[in-house]
Amino acid sequence: MTDNFIAFFYRERLLVAVVSMLIVAGGILALRRLNVDAFPDVTPVQVEIDTDAEGLAPEEVEQQITFPIENDMNGIAGVTRVESESKFGLSVVTVYFTDDTDIYFARQQVFERLADAKASIPAGFEPTMGPITTGTGQIYLYQIVGHGQSNQELRTIQDWIVKLQLRTVPGVADVLDFGGDVKQYQVIVDQQALVNYNIPLKTLFEAVQNNNQNTGANFIEHGDEQYVVRGIGLVKDIEDIKNIVLDSRGGTPIRVSDVASVEIGSELRQGAVTKDGQGEVVTGIVLKRINENTKQVIERIKEKVVEINKALPAGVKIVDFYDQAELVDNSIHTVVESLIEGEVLVLVILVLLLGDFRSSFITAAAIPFCMLVAFILMWYANLSANLMSLGGLAISIGMMVDATVVMVENIYRHLEEHREHSTREAILVAAQEIGRPMFFAILIIIAVFLPVFTLQGIEGKLFKPLAYAVTFSMIGSMVMALCIAPMLCALWLRLKRGEVRQNRIIGFFKGIYVPVLKWAIRHRNIALTIALLLLVWSAADFYILGSEFLPTIDEGNMLVRATMPASISLTRAMDVSTQIEKKLLEFPEVETVVAKIGRADLGGDPESVSNDELYVRLKPKAQWTTAKTKDELVDAMRRRVEGFPGVEFNFSQVIQTRNDELISGINAQIAVKIFGEDQDTLHQVGEQIRDAMAHVRGVEDLAVEQVAGEQHLEIELDRAQIARYGLNIADVLEVVKIAIGGDEATDVLEGQRRFAIFVRLKADYRNQVDKLNDILIAAPVGGRIPLGQLATLKLSSGDSVIDREKSLRRIVVKCNVKGRDIGGFVHDAQAQVAAQVKLPPGYFITWGGQFENAQEATRRLLIAIPIALLLVFVLIYTCFSSLRNTLTIIFNIPIAMVGSTAFLLVSGFPLSVPALVGFIAVFGIAVQNGMVMVSYINKLRNGGMELHEAVITGASVRLRAELLSALIGSISLIPFILSSGTGAEIEKPLASRGRTGHPADQNRNSADGL
Repeated sequence: MTDNFIAFFYRERLLVAVVSMLIVAGGILALRRLNVDAFPDVTPVQVEIDTDAEGLAPEEVEQQITFPIENDMNGIAGVTRVESESKFGLSVVTVYFTDDTDIYFARQQVFERLADAKASIPAGFEPTMGPITTGTGQIYLYQIVGHGQSNQELRTIQDWIVKLQLRTVPGVADVLDFGGDVKQYQVIVDQQALVNYNIPLKTLFEAVQNNNQNTGANFIEHGDEQYVVRGIGLVKDIEDIKNIVLDSRGGTPIRVSDVASVEIGSELRQGAVTKDGQGEVVTGIVLKRINENTKQVIERIKEKVVEINKALPAGVKIVDFYDQAELVDNSIHTVVESLIEGEVLVLVILVLLLGDFRSSFITAAAIPFCMLVAFILMWYANLSANLMSLGGLAISIGMMVDATVVMVENIYRHLEEHREHSTREAILVAAQEIGRPMFFAILIIIAVFLPVFTLQGIEGKLFKPLAYAVTFSMIGSMVMALCIAPMLCALWLRLKRGEVRQNRIIGFFKGIYVPVLKWAIRHRNIALTIALLLLVWSAADFYILGSEFLPTIDEGNMLVRATMPASISLTRAMDVSTQIEKKLLEFPEVETVVAKIGRADLGGDPESVSNDELYVRLKPKAQWTTAKTKDELVDAMRRRVEGFPGVEFNFSQVIQTRNDELISGINAQIAVKIFGEDQDTLHQVGEQIRDAMAHVRGVEDLAVEQVAGEQHLEIELDRAQIARYGLNIADVLEVVKIAIGGDEATDVLEGQRRFAIFVRLKADYRNQVDKLNDILIAAPVGGRIPLGQLATLKLSSGDSVIDREKSLRRIVVKCNVKGRDIGGFVHDAQAQVAAQVKLPPGYFITWGGQFENAQEATRRLLIAIPIALLLVFVLIYTCFSSLRNTLTIIFNIPIAMVGSTAFLLVSGFPLSVPALVGFIAVFGIAVQNGMVMVSYINKLRNGGMELHEAVITGASVRLRAELLSALIGSISLIPFILSSGTGAEIEKPLASRGRTGHPADQNRNSADGL
């Protein structure tokens, strides 16, 4: 079948040429249309439910809002887990679905269940679903800069001009506001004036509500015309609010201005942004919609920003300070640069070993052709070009060209010998001679990557694009080797009849190789013993090598998380953050520092005021003076900022932090989750685990998740006293809410802009605990009752956050690992915790983070790889119909592993999932070369040659092809190993797979096994 296939396309050379040109054109077009990202999107299918619970403490948020929503979400089809977070004034419930669930179907299911959940939630709280974005969807961060403009004016421009325009950009899911003061009309009430005029606070609040509206009164007919009737009563400015009438005494109206001052103020908030130690700024965060092209969306955003800047007031402009496109460009540049360098090295090797420019260029053309085929199929399969998919193309450079190398080298050798009657016939015979083993060899390479397709979850989303890219490129390799290469050889190769070109390099290697091979065959027992010892050593390397999930990628930035005391105020947090920024800016490597304190709008990160995330943008490494490496710079920065009392620091990077949160829900590499019911017990166990892990080698940024320490002022009502005055609990608490916390009565409309009218007591009455007792409550029986007679006020320490997972409360001990592999660290830490910590009944712990994904990926691969090897065995047997030949070829796999493990050990790389994927690539190449070698030796034996002579002759003849295959596969990856650009940390383990067992071991195996 293979012979007929090759013969057909060889005869139809015009058809092959036309199809080839169409493939090239289609590949270029597909490349231009491919989505481009830095990393595959590893975000699980999830729906976030946010509820603004203004004024409620974490306990009330959990009881009244979070738990009812969480309870209703359990049981939805496809849900894998439900997590929740309850903080002051905020509830966040995240529902996770299986990976095969459509995101819009998931949102529809959640929306339907929310209708049931709302029945259990107090009136006034409205749960909403978060934007349809990804875990790394914060692709563009910017600042609104304006000279002579206040933060409130800049925030108004952000809210009502910039944000609305950026939301119209295709691919943008939402725009979050962060920093600055939101404009608000504030009615600041004088309690003494209320007493003097005998007006209840609730009456004032309702009066403001009821005196701000327009109405429609249908229409009237006037002659031949129709008039639409409008009742105009909306508040337009401060004077309108002041003139709202509360009551009338003796014909004299009592207005709002008599009992309160009305002014422009700022909304209460739980977040701010400061920059470069210069104070607060106004910023925005653009979120990318899921499944959109990051680079294209950012380009559209930048185009829109240029338009918006032209329309902004004089002196005001948008300035970006984080652009994810930089990371995308740098990551792609790293891979593309290494690919080009690898292609050049391949061409050099081909010219040197083939000794002919025409055949070298035909062979080298396989690489761009296979890549173009892969781009077409990637575009069709909706895969993006990212570090992993392009990394798959990188590690398959050798595999792309291997089949064409063998094909062209065999054709070239036949033309040199010129045993047939014509050049065209010689080319066809040469192609058919190795067509069948090449066809099965490529199928086997595809088969050995099947285990990667079994990966699930985060690891599956990361590495399946790589496996797809390799598979697609192998399809291109098959087309190139079997169909196009013979046609190009017939058109371009020029070799005179009987001309044999001697290659000195090949001659030199033959002079060394053939004697070594003969010695190995004569002393086969010694050779086999050496091989077995090497296999034992290689197996031992697996125990010596450490393990990790993914290497850390240098993104060219830092994200420093400063965790301050839970009860800290926003004002004090801003002061501390400013001081930290100044410390970091003392380093000449730092270009800018932007600190995000607390949280932004709903849909953003649900952080407390005590959380400060400092984005540190670094200068290019060529300008560094303090340190040579990122780790050294982090150590120096950590020493500089350690002096801040009560502040814990965690150093990471923007994308790394997001990925850590996606992997374990925690922004650290290792997360020890403790589950139970009582918060105090959970915290005690957490501290015990922290103490047990403190002395494990490699631990860094170790901390118990901050869950306690927030100060609460509790107003406990006396039901007997309330009943005595004819009051209800709701009557008292409503006044307490308005007086102390304040409440929005209505809105002022300024064109399309909307600003709240906020009613609250003067600061003198609400910011001193003693004076809170004097807040007056209007009683139905008459008179005003001080709050102190109806309730007891006391201070207590409460929870700052309540996290839930698996329907239980949860706290986390988190840390990063430095200077050693993650797998080894976790093993030691688990031993220490097991020896020192005894869990109370009903409490349990789980270990999460990167190592958990590495373990899951390793478990799946250890099951899938043997199955794939069995499939390989079947394919080889199908090709040769000989058990002895099959076992001989299979034995190349463990021999080839020797160099791979040795290189990892020498280079200091731990055993990561990228390294395991690299091993899989080695399997395929080793089998392919073995099949070609054994096929040729079998041909010689079928021609009557004795086994010993056939092995020596076959090995000698096939030496050039084997050297080409081995050298191309190894040397083409040198640029990836030596690369230091963004993303090189991922590519190096993929490329660091030394290739051994070629070709001496293969042919010694052949002598023993055939």
